[in-house]
Amino acid sequence: MRRAFRIVSATASVVALAGLIGFTTAASAGGKKMDPIEQGKQLAFNKKKGNCLACHLIVGGKQPGNIAPPLVAMKARFPDRAVLRAQITNPQAANPDTMMPPFTAHAILSAKEIDLIVDFIHSL
Repeated sequence: MRRAFRIVSATASVVALAGLIGFTTAASAGGKKMDPIEQGKQLAFNKKKGNCLACHLIVGGKQPGNIAPPLVAMKARFPDRAVLRAQITNPQAANPDTMMPPFTAHAILSAKEIDLIVDFIHSL
């Protein structure tokens, strides 16, 4: 059973990483700078970058996953933004068996992109 979970976990990580290549964030819309929360939302919903919807239910997202906790009441669940940032940066530190990829270790997201996603998720 444990081996099957690890195979599924590794497969999910590979699939997530494969879909994350080649994305660039749009920093402006119509000549105006986008709100950081909106930028974070775009990253979180983008299948080639954050891809949070692959596993999490997020209000406003289409076709959310159901294998991870829904991202609701995040200020109550993570009053300390640094803890939320650490969870996104390296989720395996808190749970070595997690299926969530280590976004920093695999260079999936930059520090700036993680900050934007934290802004968005913390606003939920």
